[in-house]
Amino acid sequence: MEYESGIPYEDLSIGQKACFSKTISETDIYLFAGISGDFNAMHLNEAYSRNGPFKTRIAHGFIPVSLCAPVVGMKLPGSGTIVIDHYVRYLRPTFIGDTITATAEVVEKISEKRRVKLRLTLVNQNGDMVSDGWVQVVPPKKGLSQENL
Repeated sequence: MEYESGIPYEDLSIGQKACFSKTISETDIYLFAGISGDFNAMHLNEAYSRNGPFKTRIAHGFIPVSLCAPVVGMKLPGSGTIVIDHYVRYLRPTFIGDTITATAEVVEKISEKRRVKLRLTLVNQNGDMVSDGWVQVVPPKKGLSQENL
């Protein structure tokens, strides 16, 4: 598999954005439960969930948040990026069939450590914010390529 190097620190600019969208399926929820070990009935049992605050099953909170991974790891800054720190707020549930768009925006460049802070926003198909937060990353070095790995 060929990898394209991400954007180095020098080439990033404040306000630069990238996004990724995905429709959350029932399969996503079951696969995430298996991977994470979180079998909470709010995610997997419709009869149980009918009596809960949302009246139906909801996706694990980490599912929409995980959509930031292809943005940060594949687009902005992209391949070779190392995540140092992150923070996320959960604002509303994600339901089966919701299409979530994760967006990352460069909001700060920290020159002494060559790190970048990205604002993260996750919205559903109605434009409602599901989660927001930030991530601090070390972008790939300039000249990093598959040939010199």
